[in-house]
This record gives sequence, structure tokens and C-alpha cells, in this order.
Amino acid sequence: MIQAIFFDRDGVLNEEVGYLWQIEKFKWIDGARDAIKFCNERGILTVVVTNQGGIARGLYTHAEVDALHDFMQKSLSEVGAHIDAFYFCPHHPEGVVPEFSIVCDCRKPKAGLILRACAELDIDPKRSILIGDAQRDIDSANAAGLRDGIFFTGGNLFDVVKSEVEKLS
Repeated sequence: MIQAIFFDRDGVLNEEVGYLWQIEKFKWIDGARDAIKFCNERGILTVVVTNQGGIARGLYTHAEVDALHDFMQKSLSEVGAHIDAFYFCPHHPEGVVPEFSIVCDCRKPKAGLILRACAELDIDPKRSILIGDAQRDIDSANAAGLRDGIFFTGGNLFDVVKSEVEKLS
């Protein structure tokens, strides 16, 4: 089984701007691209797990989220890096788009996104961590049985990832 670092997206990999789907509003957190590359070079899978309730709220679409993730991949390729997989929850119980306005098992703090990624990508949860910026991220990591949930409070993401990877070894 493979080791992974799960990343929340908004507030961890990119600056938090509220419901983000527009590429022109995207800005990497300091050290984020270097952190992803660092993981890539060590054979650690990088997986994004993110709530995207703006889909249920009718603010943007699956296609717009996919386009933003494609943009992220292109930007990462400029430094020789990549994200191995993106998992997102389009649901929100207070949404306005009926098919997505549900209570689900994939919206963090539930563990569905992480558990699905572990099953599909053969990830060992006991050797993997999640880096998030909200308690729901940490709760999701714990519910999925990950080794740890790391609360990212800002600063340079590369420094945090490097320190955590040293602990994983």
C-alpha cells in the first residue's frame, strides 16, 4: 500500500477567497508548489480532498471545478510537479440544485472522500496524513483512520510538509 499526503485545497494549497472557481482569482499559498514537488520526488502520493458546496448552491459547476484543477496541474507542471488525484464533494444540505442538495458521506468532516481515495489508489491510511485549515479537515482525517491530521495555520507550506514527511519516515 502507498503513502499519501491529503491536502485540503482552499486555505492550504491556494489562498482562501470564498467560493473559488475562477482561475483569475487563484493564487498559490507560499511554498505549495514546492511542497507538492517534494512529495512527488519521494514517491508520496498527493491527493486533494475538498468540499465544493458551491456546486450545490448553484454558484459554479463540476466543469468549472475541473477546469480550475486542470489549471493547477498546468501550473504545477511548470515546476516539474503534479497532484496525483483530486476528490471533491459537490453536496451541501442547504443547496439550491436538487441533485446536490443532500446530506452525504463525502462532505468533510465525514470521511467519504478520503476512504474512496484510499480504496481507489491503494493508500495506506496508517502511513498517511492530511493537511487542512479547518477542524472539519482534522475530523475527516481522524474518521478515516489516517495517521494524523495537521492543522495548517499559514506560513510556508513547504516547511510544514518537509517537517511532516520527516516524521513519516
